[in-house]
Amino acid sequence: MRTLVRAILVASLLATVPTSLTAFAPAMADEATERAAALDALFSQLRDAPDAASAQAIDNQIWAFWTTPADPDLASRMREILIARSIGKVPTALALLDKLVIDFPDYAEGWNQRATLYYVMGDFDRSIADCAKVLELEPRHFGALSGRALMYLQLGQRALALKDMAAALAIHPFLNEAQLFPELARPMTHV
Repeated sequence: MRTLVRAILVASLLATVPTSLTAFAPAMADEATERAAALDALFSQLRDAPDAASAQAIDNQIWAFWTTPADPDLASRMREILIARSIGKVPTALALLDKLVIDFPDYAEGWNQRATLYYVMGDFDRSIADCAKVLELEPRHFGALSGRALMYLQLGQRALALKDMAAALAIHPFLNEAQLFPELARPMTHV
C-alpha cells in the first residue's frame, strides 16, 4: 500500500511539473527578448559612438549584460568566478569555468572568461579555441575578437590578427588594442 501511495504522489508531482514550468516560460521569453533588444541597441550606439568616452560608457553596459545573465543560478556562478579571478585564484576560477561551460554551453561569456584565463596562463591554443566558441555564440563579442587578434599577433600571424582586429573595430571603433595596428587607424575627420 505504501508503495502504491508513493507512486501516486510521484506521478501527481511529475504531472504538475510541466505545467508549473510552462507558467514561467512566457516571462522568461519576454525577459530574454527585452535583454536582446537592449543589447542590440547598445551595439548600435557603440558602433556610432562619437568619441572614446562615449564608447567606453556603452562598452561598460555591454560587459554588464554579458557578465550578469538573467538566470539566477548562472548569475550567481558568474559572480563566484569573477570574484575568484579578481583575487587571483586562477585555478579555482578555471575549475568553476570548466564546469560552467558544461552546464551552460550556450552562454558565450562563460567561454570568453575561460579564454581570458587561458590567455593569462599563456595557453593560446585553448584560448583561441574558446574565442572561436564565443564568436559562434555571439559574433559581436569585440573582447573575443580583439583578444584573439592579440594572440595571433604574438604568434606572428599578422594577417589573422588584422582580420580579427578589423572585425572588432567594426563593432567597437575605440578599442585600445587598435594602437597595435596602425594600418587600421581611423581617418582623421575635420570639423
